Formats: sequence, structure tokens, C-alpha cells
Amino acid sequence: MNARDEVLARIRTALGETRAPVPQVVRTYRRAGTAPADAALLDLLVDRVTDYRADVLRCAPDEIGATVRAALDRGLGAGWAAAGVVVAPGLDAAWRPEGCDVDDDRPAVQLAERAAAVTAVAVAIAETGTLVLDGSPACGRRALSLLPDCLVCVVTVDQVVAGVPEGIAALDPVRPLTMISGPSATSDIELQRVEGVHGPRQLFVVLAG
Repeated sequence: MNARDEVLARIRTALGETRAPVPQVVRTYRRAGTAPADAALLDLLVDRVTDYRADVLRCAPDEIGATVRAALDRGLGAGWAAAGVVVAPGLDAAWRPEGCDVDDDRPAVQLAERAAAVTAVAVAIAETGTLVLDGSPACGRRALSLLPDCLVCVVTVDQVVAGVPEGIAALDPVRPLTMISGPSATSDIELQRVEGVHGPRQLFVVLAG
């Protein structure tokens, strides 16, 4: 008898001949968010994202391009150089700032040299203020959202859900998911907030619709 068989034999002996049936686990989890729909849902997302110290710029769908440029003005200052901004390869062409580079799978270390990145999102969760990027062409690879010091994410209203269960249900589970709730932040030994340790120090959300 090897060790595995000995362990299993001891378990069988401990359980005895008459074993109680395994109880059913009640899985009555909340599957939907509690937030109301439409305008109030968007207001909730804005409130939560702002509470994480991110900036939100709301606009009409046909104003996304101009609003992305306004977000870069805030983050990088007026007169920012287009060469310092890189965008996800599948980002809508109308949303791309003129003259910016498209990420072409260059070595990730070169992304750290860029001042800002612009991506879309897969889902935005209102109750937690979380943006989810899934590695699709519109979202870009994970390094794109982590290395430049300023990140601009475009969210359209059809991507906003109330709670985490709805958000997870809307995602492809085999994709690499990056969940972002505000700029990168942690606390030092004296519990003072320190931003930018693990990712961008600035997060701008362009909410369209």
C-alpha cells in the first residue's frame, strides 16, 4: 500500500460504513446589480470612478475624439506631443488623436517611455467603479494600460452594467482581464497614499452617451 492508498483508507475508516449524504450548497447569489438603469446608472459609475480620484469627461458619441484630446490636455498639459501618446491597435479611428502611434507589439519597455495611452474597455461596472480591459484589439495588451503614466479609457453607455455578476457574465472568461479602479495607488509605511507605484498615476475616463 502506498501513501495515497493509506491516506484514503484512513479517511474511509473515519467516515465509517454509513455515510451521511453530502448537503446541497445553496447558491442563491445575487446575479444582478441593485442600481437603477439609464441615467442613474451612469451617475453611479461617475460617482465611484471619481471617488477613486480618476477624472471623468462626459460627451456625446460624436464628440469622443475631441474629448480624448481634452483628457490628454488635462493629463499632459496643453501642447502635449503626439509622439508621446500611444493608442490600442483596434481603437476606433475617430477616437485617435492625430499623429499618435498605434501600439505594434514593440518591446514593452518602450511603452514606459510614452507619456500616455488611449484604450477602449470591454465592460464598466457602476457599483464598483471598475473598468475591465480584456486584451482585445480595442483594449490593447495589458502592458499598454500599465506602463505609460497617464491612461485614457473610452467607455460607451452600452458597456456599463450595474454589478460584478453582470460584468463577469458579459466578459469572455478565457481572455486576460485587467480590472482598473482608479489610478494606481498604494500606501507607504506611514499610511500615506502613494500613486503610480504599479501603474499610471492618472486615469481619465471618457464616458460617451
